[in-house]
Amino acid sequence: MELLLETVTLFCLKLAYETEDSSPILRDDPIMSDYEREVFGLLVRRGDVEAIKFRVAHCLGLALDALGGVDTPLGHELHRLLADFSNARTMEQLEAPVIALKKYLKDIQ
Repeated sequence: MELLLETVTLFCLKLAYETEDSSPILRDDPIMSDYEREVFGLLVRRGDVEAIKFRVAHCLGLALDALGGVDTPLGHELHRLLADFSNARTMEQLEAPVIALKKYLKDIQ
């Protein structure tokens, strides 16, 4: 789960901050320090669904802004997936929305 969460946040930050003329954002980039696999691993072990949702939602908000908001086709779909993610209340309920977010964000990169 922690790898999925790290990947989702990485894809979000890439959408928000990467430009064609800059070097790519990687997992070891300083911007990823609050979203590393180890950070998510700790939260997963604690079962802290709210903290996980808070961290990921922040990055999803940045990606949504980068896509032009909910009024664009890409932003509308990301907003729908974010709503599914936000509705999860347990670790088990987080898995499917996180997988869907990862697939979507990978596709639109």
